Amino acid sequence: MPVVYGQSGAGNSDSGQEMSVEESYLQEAVELMIIREVSRSESLDQKLLALEYIGDAIDRGNTGDEIRQTLEYLSMEGVVNQARENGRLVNNYPLARREAARYLGQLGTPEARDALINVCNYEPEPMVLQEAIKSLGDIGDNENERTVAAIVWIVNRFNVLNPDNLLALSAVDAIAKIAEKNGGIKDAGAFQLLIRIADGPYIRPVQNRARVVLNDMRKYGAQNRNNQNQNNQNAQTQSTQTQSAQGN
Repeated sequence: MPVVYGQSGAGNSDSGQEMSVEESYLQEAVELMIIREVSRSESLDQKLLALEYIGDAIDRGNTGDEIRQTLEYLSMEGVVNQARENGRLVNNYPLARREAARYLGQLGTPEARDALINVCNYEPEPMVLQEAIKSLGDIGDNENERTVAAIVWIVNRFNVLNPDNLLALSAVDAIAKIAEKNGGIKDAGAFQLLIRIADGPYIRPVQNRARVVLNDMRKYGAQNRNNQNQNNQNAQTQSTQTQSAQGN
């Protein structure tokens, strides 16, 4: 006798699947609410805990606006988003800002890039700036040369009074990554910065790294010129062939 599966069983299966999706959305909404509330805590430990939750969420593929907005808030807390008691700044947490900059790099979106450029414009702490520069290099987006310009500006700002080896090294490495992803860099300021680091008041490993990247940048320039010459030659050949065909 054939076995007949009842419709109620199939319906329960579909309902269970739908409920699973609903539960997933509910769990994500609750998680985002927890992250948002914990990140607004006055405690540094709670903020770092929120950042751990954010890291887990990013690892699972959650890179939505809520995550980005929370990271933007934390990356500016104590610098732009300030809380004061009796005139004293009470929410200056460079460690939290550094972690926020790191996770913005993992997001890798244009909005995350813009947030990191804002960090570069306002952040006074070298350790936070190092992470922001590293994240910009990881993202690699250099639309309108804005990313490289921000990196150059930071190092030049510190180079005047207090040259920082780690900051300079992070800038050199970021410029190298951006150049690799974009087939070179057009901003003359990047070349000038590399030269200043190579010849400036930095330890020898940092100087040597700058020289290597500077040499690579020149290779990109030569390669781009060769590609342009080849394109021009191909265009000229195609034009000649077209004219010859029309003459025949």
